[in-house]
Amino acid sequence: MIELRIRSARPADLDAVLAFWKTAAEGTSISDDRAGVERLVARDPEALILAEDAGELVGTVIAGFDGWRCHLYRLAVHPQRRRQGIGSALLTAAEERFVQLGGRRGDAMVLVRNETAHHAWRAAGYAPEEQWRRWTKPLTD
Repeated sequence: MIELRIRSARPADLDAVLAFWKTAAEGTSISDDRAGVERLVARDPEALILAEDAGELVGTVIAGFDGWRCHLYRLAVHPQRRRQGIGSALLTAAEERFVQLGGRRGDAMVLVRNETAHHAWRAAGYAPEEQWRRWTKPLTD
């Protein structure tokens, strides 16, 4: 029986989160380092949401709000713990956070090649907006 605990990450959790993403998250990000995640938690201590079962990290999501838009990143569930409601619980917590902050619509970063994630996001009520493309520019080397 799962006894899921959903909570915000603390600075002491960050090494475990980074190690977890290497196992559970699809792809990598330029911000997947200690300094990047420390900045996130220092700027918005409630943005990085964790799911734990019996003290074990089993899922994450970043629920970032910039005052205008609600952004979801790094929804990741341990591969052996998928299809147990963990991702849904994390999304519910993120969406509740957004509503409390005044957000009106959430958007998610989802890799084009990650078909498994496409199914999960659709099941949660999200849909791609084909008219938009993400444009990026690295700001550091």
